[in-house]
Amino acid sequence: MALAVKTSQPVALLAAIKKAIDNNLVSTWSYDTAGDFTHTPNQWVRQAWLRPTVSQGILTFRIVLPPNIQLTWLIYGVYHGRFIEMLLTHFNADFSEAVATP
Repeated sequence: MALAVKTSQPVALLAAIKKAIDNNLVSTWSYDTAGDFTHTPNQWVRQAWLRPTVSQGILTFRIVLPPNIQLTWLIYGVYHGRFIEMLLTHFNADFSEAVATP
């Protein structure tokens, strides 16, 4: 289960996402000190996190749950779908493909 983002510059894309959040250009996501992203609307905040890993040509996000939350397809779909939406809206020139796997 992951979100894979194909990009020639995965480190730069990850840094750009964090910078956009820091500058309030992306207002519906935040990240913690570990670098994990959570969706910030009240209904979804801290229901899960997306943990990034960088490898050559790809930026992968895996879902991480707090101990008291059971993963549902609704949480999975919202987190992956809304993150892809954010990427398309703000970073469409920085990646060639984003795929969420079930």
